[in-house]
Amino acid sequence: MLSMSELAMNPNRKVTTKCYGEVKVWDDREEAQAYFLEAMMNSDGAEHDRYSCIFIQLQNGLSCCTDEDDEEDE
Repeated sequence: MLSMSELAMNPNRKVTTKCYGEVKVWDDREEAQAYFLEAMMNSDGAEHDRYSCIFIQLQNGLSCCTDEDDEEDE
């Protein structure tokens, strides 16, 4: 039986990330996760927070992940 995280995961492997204003389309979600995990582990402060934010969104199965706060749009 599938675990809850597998059921909640977006079945589409393609994902778009926006970090520091740069948009990148990934063909493989796991590749994007590996990139942002490594970036997160090799950074600190605000930079670490940006990478962590995107990594968590990737883990949650979002198809578009960004380091921008929604509050900036208001």
